[in-house]
Amino acid sequence: MPYTPILATLGYVLSPDGRRVLMIHRNAREDDHHAGKYNGLGGKLEPHEDAAAGLCREIREEAGIECVELSLRGTISWPGFGKHGEDWFGFVFVVKRFEGTPLERNPEGTLEWVALDALDSLPMWEGDRHFLPLVFDRDPRPFHGVMPYRNGRMVSWAFSRM
Repeated sequence: MPYTPILATLGYVLSPDGRRVLMIHRNAREDDHHAGKYNGLGGKLEPHEDAAAGLCREIREEAGIECVELSLRGTISWPGFGKHGEDWFGFVFVVKRFEGTPLERNPEGTLEWVALDALDSLPMWEGDRHFLPLVFDRDPRPFHGVMPYRNGRMVSWAFSRM
């Protein structure tokens, strides 16, 4: 069977001083697949969008700000990650500069500035702890990872950089 994942973006907005990142605490809906967890911002790509345009739209919708400068940090294939076992493929970005003032909340939850060195203490997907260090490290090469999930749990993690 061909691999036909849901294409998505995942973005991490840095504060102007580069020490904090804007995260969403998914605490607005009990039926949310991500309920209680902290995530970056992003979502599904629309058919007419490239990955960067899709991320900028999602950031605008979820945080009320405009991306000015962003960098592709990597890609991740998440076979089986979806609520019903759907496969996902994400383009992971860092937003280095933005315009506007972020919203305090949106329909999915509360937006919070979190110190980069405190990210590991947040409740989040187990797999995020594996790739987040790659998002914020100083290596200019993008990473490309595969993180299969089964029954809502990460099975393995592998990545390459070229």
